[in-house]
Amino acid sequence: MPDLGSTEFTMLWASAVLGVVYLLAAVVPSVLARGMPWALGPRDEPGADAGKVGGRLDRAWKNFLETFPLFVAAILIESSVVQDSTLGAMGAQLYFWGRVAFLPIYALGLPVVRTLAWTVSLVGIVMVLAAALPGV
Repeated sequence: MPDLGSTEFTMLWASAVLGVVYLLAAVVPSVLARGMPWALGPRDEPGADAGKVGGRLDRAWKNFLETFPLFVAAILIESSVVQDSTLGAMGAQLYFWGRVAFLPIYALGLPVVRTLAWTVSLVGIVMVLAAALPGV
């Protein structure tokens, strides 16, 4: 049985909450730029441009959607194989804090730092997966 109070599951919960923050960060500028009638309608037309920051926030949200399922899978795999893994706990924290940093960095348009934050989160996923390897 997985330890639902582990650091890994705490970071999974926090990352899910962070996903809601990413979603809202993308939706609010979109609705502000395009208006409530567009948001409530069928969205057959693309609507007005959400601007540079709105576009960045939308891309950050899409990027979160690309990495979060991998993180969830890594946590579930690791928790089913290992108990009390320091490597897995560190990896889960790296993923979370890398994603926390990624959103404002992307919104500000900081290209190199954005890639570093993304890399930290990816390294976190790899660390969680590595913790599930036999003998690690």
